[in-house]
Amino acid sequence: MNELKLDERLEADTLPVAELPLCRLLLMNDARFTWIVLVPRRPQVSEVFELSHSEQQQLWHEATILGKAMKTACGGDKVNIASLGNVVSQLHVHVVIRKQDDAAWPAPVWGHGTPLPYDLDGQADMRALLLAQIDGIDFATPNFSL
Repeated sequence: MNELKLDERLEADTLPVAELPLCRLLLMNDARFTWIVLVPRRPQVSEVFELSHSEQQQLWHEATILGKAMKTACGGDKVNIASLGNVVSQLHVHVVIRKQDDAAWPAPVWGHGTPLPYDLDGQADMRALLLAQIDGIDFATPNFSL
């Protein structure tokens, strides 16, 4: 069940960072924005409602924990969390730290300008930053009651 074939576009546009309990954590290869993508390791899932209830909770848990940690570490003004899927149907969630002085503010980052790929040092630095932020975080499935 943990074997995941990434959509070709996600494969081309992201860099691997870590495996979380539900999702593969990827870094969007665009140094203009602090931007990660979470891809649940569930084949042929394109909609959140196709996940089990506990997997939906886990997806939101992973996205919000990472958003909070990244906002703190990077000093962002806003965290954008979104799942669109109009271009890439494989379920994935974007977590983007926005700053009022970023290249796209206040518009969405999708399709804004030309991506600026990380150089090798930038890749290493961002991976290290992300791994430091998740080190010690308990990503265990939250126990939510409705």
